[in-house]
Amino acid sequence: MSAVTDPIADFLTRIRNGIMANKRIVEIPASNIKRRMTEILYDQGYILKYKFEDTENHQGVIKIALKYDSATKASAITKLDRFSKPGLRRFSGSKEIPRVINGLGIAIISTSHGVMTGKQAKAINVGGEVLCTIY
Repeated sequence: MSAVTDPIADFLTRIRNGIMANKRIVEIPASNIKRRMTEILYDQGYILKYKFEDTENHQGVIKIALKYDSATKASAITKLDRFSKPGLRRFSGSKEIPRVINGLGIAIISTSHGVMTGKQAKAINVGGEVLCTIY
């Protein structure tokens, strides 16, 4: 198996593929940044629940229960986009943090104060690397 060169893109792709296949649960290799991104998705209401589990190799896995509308069977997540890529890092100052669909979506940003949403970063006036946008 090949090494993943962009773990965040892999994280987003696994969620995207899980949604397209109507999966209930997706498993993703854990890392601190992915754990924090998972917590943000949960806090913002994009996923049902999550669980961090340890494995033999000590990396651990994140199990994410995807959220679907009970009536329409539509996913809570419409689109996940990688914004900053390893080949082209994209940073924003606190004033230039992108608004996702006029505030309906969220931007996840890696700042000097940790990983947070664009709104939180604006509130404490810090910029950082815009990892992805979700709506």
